[in-house]
Amino acid sequence: MTKPLKNKTAPISAKQSISEAFGIILRHNFEYMQSWAEAAYLGKDIEGVHQVRVAFRRMRSTMVLFRKAIPREITDPWSTEMRWIASEMGPARDLDVFIDEGLREMAGKIPLTEGEQKLMDLALKQQKEAYVRVRAMFDGERYKTFEKDFDLWLTNCGWFQADLSAPVRAKLNTSIRIYAAKVLNKRVTKVLQAGERKDQMSIDELHQLRIEGKKLRYATDFFSPMFGESGMAEFNSHLKSLQGLLGTMNDVSVMPGLIDGLLEGIKDVDTIKYAGAAIGWRAREYEEVRGELDARWTAFSNTAFPWLK
Repeated sequence: MTKPLKNKTAPISAKQSISEAFGIILRHNFEYMQSWAEAAYLGKDIEGVHQVRVAFRRMRSTMVLFRKAIPREITDPWSTEMRWIASEMGPARDLDVFIDEGLREMAGKIPLTEGEQKLMDLALKQQKEAYVRVRAMFDGERYKTFEKDFDLWLTNCGWFQADLSAPVRAKLNTSIRIYAAKVLNKRVTKVLQAGERKDQMSIDELHQLRIEGKKLRYATDFFSPMFGESGMAEFNSHLKSLQGLLGTMNDVSVMPGLIDGLLEGIKDVDTIKYAGAAIGWRAREYEEVRGELDARWTAFSNTAFPWLK
């Protein structure tokens, strides 16, 4: 079995151009994805699907973050394929989280033992079916064509071979450091603006804040080698803490819809009772977690931005 890579940080430096940094970040995350693909295919470790999806999100985010330098008509076809691949693994990931962080965390804590096992059996059955879909995606021609063509595109710096105007080509050859600082400023501003009303936010608005935070996190991960690892480490620590909380809240908020899918056609009273109790259990957790939002937001928003030093 291929040994999965652990380091998500691409080896970029301030000496590189925008074009060089773009290629290095994409190549690093592409190889990271490939190193986890076997684990995702086998389905024995839930980190497999998770890390493959993370790598695709990071590659799509790279294309968004470099959009001021590389026109979207060049990258959109790749982004479309990446979105499709990640979506094919979405049900498996949702069930992995539901089983591992939901049902197993609640096991033995709700006095409805028969319903507990029956709901677990339903979830495990659907999880198995979801991984059949994951394997079919990896085995299919669409994925194989993407992997081969994208590898070639990266090797040939395909974005630079496209029909670009002279100003765009000139910009691609300028310093990545100046460009990165502008991107980070833009992303942190979006997060701060999105979080201004955090105490009155709906679930959907909190989800959007989470998305903006994730985009910022990818940007800081990509560009951290240029702005001092210690300063970036502190900033990322507070951002990661905030993201973790928002992620837990999101997992809880999508649980009712996931359970609805599991219970489709099910009339067994024990299973339905336990499912209702499980939603209540997680709803209580949601309120507890949301109570920590103010403190984590304050710690994040008061942290210095290392790229401004």
